[in-house]
Amino acid sequence: MLSLLKALSFLLGRMPMSIASLLGRIVGAVGYRFLKRHRNIALSNLDLAFGDSISNSERERITKAVFRNLATMFFEFTRIPWMERADVERLVKFSGLENFDKALAKGKGAILLTGHFGNWELLGSSLGQMGYKLDIVVRMLDHPVFEEFVSWTRTSSGNRIVYKNRAMRKLLKSLESNSIVAILVDQNVSAVEGFFVDFFGRSACTNKGPAHLALVSGAAVVPAFIMREGGGHRVVVLEELEVINTGDREQDALVNTARFTRTVEEMIRRCPDEWFWVHRRWKTRPRKESGRSEGTLEGN
Repeated sequence: MLSLLKALSFLLGRMPMSIASLLGRIVGAVGYRFLKRHRNIALSNLDLAFGDSISNSERERITKAVFRNLATMFFEFTRIPWMERADVERLVKFSGLENFDKALAKGKGAILLTGHFGNWELLGSSLGQMGYKLDIVVRMLDHPVFEEFVSWTRTSSGNRIVYKNRAMRKLLKSLESNSIVAILVDQNVSAVEGFFVDFFGRSACTNKGPAHLALVSGAAVVPAFIMREGGGHRVVVLEELEVINTGDREQDALVNTARFTRTVEEMIRRCPDEWFWVHRRWKTRPRKESGRSEGTLEGN
């Protein structure tokens, strides 16, 4: 089955970008029409995030764009194993790569802070092709064959995969060798795994691991995002974030997690069409919030 997936990737990945974009629009429209549960999650999330500041028609427009982005991303994903640096340079524009260089010059590695934004898979691949090899923190997929195929695609540009369970020691070794560790910080986690910090004016349980990693390692934290631009993409690497370190490890981790989350929120507000609104970001709730028990799903 793995060979079949690779063959399919080869065929789909050789399509002209114009056809891939057209198929993305068609499949995205079909998904919006028939994937009612995910459509409703996105619409509800947008209501929680923006309230009355955007109209119902705008929420629908953004949700349609999200489905279109995800469908297009599928077809773009099949191209990744076959791309070389020249292909990346034609498809992707880069801003702020010098911020990685400045961070790595300190010799303690860098933590690439990002989220499920734009074609986040292409973000890692394109940076790998440009010489910035990444250790990407991911969750292992449930199906072993799909996991092998996705890992093969993700590592095709020279990047490495680190599975999130018990990853801290491996990540510290990566940073000690002055590598870049890529972590997505915008998904809901259990109360044991995260801190409740503000996200669009509402408490969201957020992975505290990146903040602890930054404090223990002393690595620079550099946000980077990818967004669609014309018929291609643009990778934006922001300046290093200050990591608060007063010596109170747990409080510092909480403060830094909130700062990291605020950076992601600012990018989403800038380009709301690009974010993964179909995820139940506010699923885990603080204990006793509004008379509900921890873990209750509100609004989505």
